[in-house]
Amino acid sequence: MIARAAGRTVLSNARIFDGMSRKLSKPKFVVLSGELIEGIYDAKPGCEFKAEVDVASRTLMPGLIDAHFHAYATEIDTAKCKEFPATYESQRARINLEAALRRGFTTVRDVGGGDHGTWLASEEGLFPSPRFFYCGRAFSQTGGHGDSRAPHEPHDMCGCRPSGALADIVDGVDALRRASRESLRQGAHHLKIFMSGGISSPSDPIWYLQFADDEIAAVVDEAHRRGRYVAAHAYTAASIVRAVRLGVRSIEHGNLINAEAAAQVSEAGAFVVPTLVTYDALYRFGTQSGAPSHALEKLAEVREQGLEAIRICRAAGVQLGFGTDLLGRLHHLQRDEFRLRAQVESPFEILQSATSSNAALLNMKGKLGVISPGAFADFLVVDGNPVEDISLLSSDSSAIVQIWTRGQPLKGLNDHA
Repeated sequence: MIARAAGRTVLSNARIFDGMSRKLSKPKFVVLSGELIEGIYDAKPGCEFKAEVDVASRTLMPGLIDAHFHAYATEIDTAKCKEFPATYESQRARINLEAALRRGFTTVRDVGGGDHGTWLASEEGLFPSPRFFYCGRAFSQTGGHGDSRAPHEPHDMCGCRPSGALADIVDGVDALRRASRESLRQGAHHLKIFMSGGISSPSDPIWYLQFADDEIAAVVDEAHRRGRYVAAHAYTAASIVRAVRLGVRSIEHGNLINAEAAAQVSEAGAFVVPTLVTYDALYRFGTQSGAPSHALEKLAEVREQGLEAIRICRAAGVQLGFGTDLLGRLHHLQRDEFRLRAQVESPFEILQSATSSNAALLNMKGKLGVISPGAFADFLVVDGNPVEDISLLSSDSSAIVQIWTRGQPLKGLNDHA
C-alpha cells in the first residue's frame, strides 16, 4: 500500500500556472500540508518543513484531468473485453490507470466500465493511480451503441441479459430507473447513456437517435435526485439538442454539432468533451491494432469533423472539457490530444480544458485542476512554459520532470507508456 503524505513540504522558486490565469506567476513558494496545498507565498515562510524541493523556476501546474477515459477498454475491439475473467481485466485496468498517471493525468473520469472496487483500490493506494471518478457500466438500448452483438447474433443465447465490459443493455423506463439506482447505490459519480450511434458498435448508424425521451428523462431524474449528473455519448446535432433539452450535463464527443446545437448547449450550461485522439489513433493504427472493420468503415463520418466542432463550440461559448477515449494498445497516445487540439485552440484554452474546466465538470471546482490554497496537491513540474508551448505536453516530450499526486512525488518517470 502506498503511504500518504504527512507534514509540511515547501516547493521553492515555482512559476505557477494556476489553471485559470493566462500567464505564469513570478517565482513563488508553495507549501503543502499532507495531501493539500496549504498556501502560496512570495517569500519562504518561517515555519518548519519536513522537506524542501527547489523547482528552479520551472512551471508548476495542476495535474492533468482526462474526462473521457476507459480503464477497462483493454482491447481495441471492446466486444472482446467481456471474453476474459473479471479478475484478469481488473489487472489490465490497473496497468492502464498507472500508465495514465505516469503521463501526468492525476485524475480520470471513467465513462463506462470502471466500478466501486477500482475506485476503492485507487483511494486506498493499493497501486499508483489517478483519482478515479466512475459511472459503472454505461446504459445502451437494444441495438444501440453499447450493444456489441453483430446483427446475425440471436438474443439471449444463454438466457442472460446481454451486456458488455463497458455497457449494459437496458430498455424501458422502469428498467432504466432500477439500473440508475443500482449504479448510484454502488457510488457512481455520474451516469452515462448512449444517445446516438457510434463507430465501435456493429449495428447502429451514427445518425440513430437512441432511447425514448421518457427513458432519458428517467435517468436524468435519478441522477439529479442523488446530486449527480448524466453524461451522454452524442455525435449529431439532433442528439445533442435532445440531450440538453432533457437535462444531460456532459456531451461526449459532439463531433457533428452545429451552431444552433452549440448555442443550446451553452445556454444550458452544459459541457462538451471532445476526444480527437481516439479517431486519429484509429485512423493511423487501427488496422494493425485489430480494430473491427465496422469501426474503420464509420470512422470518416466523425473524424474529419472534430476540429470544426471545437471551433463551433468556442464561438458559442460552450464549456469544453478534455478527453481521449482511447482503446486497447492505443492508450499510450493519451497526450496526443494536446497536439491535435493545438490546430484550433490556444495553449491556454487547451490547458484550461484539461485542468480547471474539467474540474468544474467533475463538480470538484477549487479542489482539482487548480493551484490554490485548499486544493489537492496533485500537480506537475514542467521544464518550460506550456502556456506558450503546448508541445511540452505532447506524447513525445520529456518536459514533465515531476508528477505529484496526493502530496507526494511519483517515482520513476522514465516510462510514460
